Amino acid sequence: MVGRTLALLLARERLRVALVAAPPAEPAPGAAADIRAYALNAASRSLLESVRSWPDAAHATAVRQMEVHGDQSGLVTFDAARQGADALAWIVDVPALEARLAEAVRFQPQVELVAAPVPAPLTVICEGRASSTREELGVEFDVTPYAQHAIAARLHCERPHGQVARQWFLPDGILAFLPLDGAEGNSVAVVWSVPQNQAAERMALDAETFAQRLQDASQNALGALQQVGGRACWPLQQASARRWCGAMPVQPARGAQRTWVLAGDAAHTVHPLAGQGLNLGLADAEALSRLVRERDYWRGIGDLRTLRRYERERKAGLLPLGLTMDGLQQLFARTEAPLQTVRNWGMQGFQFSGPLKDWVASRAMGLR
Repeated sequence: MVGRTLALLLARERLRVALVAAPPAEPAPGAAADIRAYALNAASRSLLESVRSWPDAAHATAVRQMEVHGDQSGLVTFDAARQGADALAWIVDVPALEARLAEAVRFQPQVELVAAPVPAPLTVICEGRASSTREELGVEFDVTPYAQHAIAARLHCERPHGQVARQWFLPDGILAFLPLDGAEGNSVAVVWSVPQNQAAERMALDAETFAQRLQDASQNALGALQQVGGRACWPLQQASARRWCGAMPVQPARGAQRTWVLAGDAAHTVHPLAGQGLNLGLADAEALSRLVRERDYWRGIGDLRTLRRYERERKAGLLPLGLTMDGLQQLFARTEAPLQTVRNWGMQGFQFSGPLKDWVASRAMGLR
């Protein structure tokens, strides 16, 4: 998704783009539906709208409010109205977003779909956190694994979600319910971060037992729950590439230098507790296309000075978020009673912090 978005942004600058990407696959008969969903902020929505790839309202549900519950009595709430916005974020179905991006690429004559990389002044690597090209280039990828796995699923709820995103910091993990299917929907996307030694057991539960576990963990917030579709599970980590750009190992005999640069999960990953993963990747695409557009007229598209400026800008933007996500994950992973009391006291203080809470909300919404 980051690669397709960047291709469209660069094509808008009248650059020719070879996109190494297979079209979204049609689900095979009987295959499990894609259950992935992302929380996208206002900056991401504006960017996707600019390349005509924002999904319709049925597949992009506005979040009007958010509730964050501690493992005792701690509670933090956010409200879009207080921020003077229509939504804190939008929960977007991945298949719908992929389809819109693929359609936009198909109608962009400056973008050519290719089966393998072709020689170019600049190669942008957007292959995800397991990028093989990054490994071939010898780029070190510093990984901090968490002792957690994320379980994703979808639920039909007895009560409508009311466009509220809900999150619980529990003694045995972090649970999030993200609203789906529009303003009147009764469905939620689930992201349940659980200890890695419990992931296999929870994945093996039958649908009814799994839904009951979630109903108990969510304190019956949306009534009786029913699992819809399958589940997915993956290990959680925080990671960052040591180098984000450089010269290609093999250079042409004559002509301009060929370079490479990383974007999206190939460059960085964070814990999903704040739902910022794809927002960060799309921000990479925006920054790189903007700096390419603003470069000195005599600099080539793959100019290393421009790419290093992109690397510095994005690393500086990622640092505070990465530290915050890592700190929260580490704090709520501890089960000692004194720490539970202190962190829930801290949540109550943050709830009434006024300007500080507004500043954090505006940062997460992409307004700063």
